[in-house]
Amino acid sequence: MTTGRSRQLGWTPEALFAVGAVSQYLGASIAVHLFDRLDPAGVAWLRVLGAGVLVVAIRRPWRRRWARGTFAWTAAFGICLALMNLCFYLAIDTLPLGNAVAFEFWGPIAVAALGSRTRRSALALVFAVAGIALLSGIAPSGSASGVFFAVAAGGAWAGYIVLGHRVARTGLAADGLGVGMLIGLLAVAPFGVPHLGPALVAPGLLLAALATGVLSNAVPYVLDQVVLQRVEVARFALLQSMLPVSATVLGFLLLAQRPSGGELVGIGLVVVALALRGRAAATEPVAP
Repeated sequence: MTTGRSRQLGWTPEALFAVGAVSQYLGASIAVHLFDRLDPAGVAWLRVLGAGVLVVAIRRPWRRRWARGTFAWTAAFGICLALMNLCFYLAIDTLPLGNAVAFEFWGPIAVAALGSRTRRSALALVFAVAGIALLSGIAPSGSASGVFFAVAAGGAWAGYIVLGHRVARTGLAADGLGVGMLIGLLAVAPFGVPHLGPALVAPGLLLAALATGVLSNAVPYVLDQVVLQRVEVARFALLQSMLPVSATVLGFLLLAQRPSGGELVGIGLVVVALALRGRAAATEPVAP
């Protein structure tokens, strides 16, 4: 998918991001079912492997010329992406899907706060923070380690947004994504590779883990690159508030993780935030 093609179809950044969000947490819902047979770190590593190989095979990025500085930014982007995936899977091993996403959301919120330039943007951010707070719950279930990994994933998520914006605006887009994922794969190999044993003797398990990479990485992250070419980084960061909503809904539909009344109110606040931010975008200059 290209930016021009998405515009021809009339796809807004919000619509593209919604498609990616559903795909991402559909993949995560599948991954949760694999944790009984394969360590979350192993699933996370195979997720990045499957997506990285697929994107590189399709894009063939070796055909382009890579400047040293450009390659360095791409490598940093890929490492943040791989760490985000690893920490997130370690988090959802002990936390409900929606809660884990809500806890890691401090990263996008920080990026959005630093980039808010109008009162309407600031108000949208307030609604998003309130909604995410309700989605995370006052007394979340799960272990302290799950919360720790979710918070760590949030830091990597912030890096993914900022560096991903740079990769998109340099014209690398999907090429940079594919190369970055393979570099990130090497960076987190010490955490994931030691846990691959069960997958190596069970082809069905291996294929399922690799498939999570297509749903959770290849589809949403390619769409992210399309969106990042069209919007400024602060708006993209606030668009991330769709993710806790998607995670909560899919957690309910696929994992029987029933949301509370407060979480439903949180979803409503996030929807209001997105509507406000969409209107604010019409009055803000487009990022160069």
